[in-house]
Amino acid sequence: MDDGVQPYWLTVVENPVPRHSLQKTVMFLNSIVVYPTSAMKTIHLLRHAKSSWADPELEDRDRPLNNRGKRSVVLMIEPLWKAGCRFENVYTSPAKRARSTIKKMAKALKGEGIHWHTDEALYTFEAGDLLAWLQQRSDALEDVMLVGHNPAITDLANRLGDETIDKVPTCGYVQLQTEVTTWSELGPDCASTVKFLYPKLFDFDD
Repeated sequence: MDDGVQPYWLTVVENPVPRHSLQKTVMFLNSIVVYPTSAMKTIHLLRHAKSSWADPELEDRDRPLNNRGKRSVVLMIEPLWKAGCRFENVYTSPAKRARSTIKKMAKALKGEGIHWHTDEALYTFEAGDLLAWLQQRSDALEDVMLVGHNPAITDLANRLGDETIDKVPTCGYVQLQTEVTTWSELGPDCASTVKFLYPKLFDFDD
């Protein structure tokens, strides 16, 4: 070798990394936990299908769906699915008309194993109540679907979204893609209104 200079490969061989150091490095790398990047939150708003007023003695929360409402539920399933609604993390008002709406949709999509939770706080007609409820959700959830009532559904869609909706009809659906990664950040104009679907769009009078 000229001038006593050792080739690079020989230098590496003559100065190996101690085995215990390699073991520590491997253990360190194995201990690293990689957390996924938080995704933007998506909100699915569904107003219950049309209900019956045939029995004036029934309490408001006990009113069932009428025949027209039942038909609209079936009609709306395919459009919602095509819109990207996978019925994940579904929460519904305890009112019978709201529970019946999601129950009938789940039955029609029985192969998808749809489940839902009933929450007393969602029996409200105030958008502020729905917003406060959403802001308390776990950030582990990326999508949340609410089945509820007007004017709360319409007002919430208008408060958060970037389009003005005069009225979400019965069995109407609004999908909001937010610009936040934590539910507590939800606020006015934080989302894009990416879908607004309702029965009349699909040749069903509402």
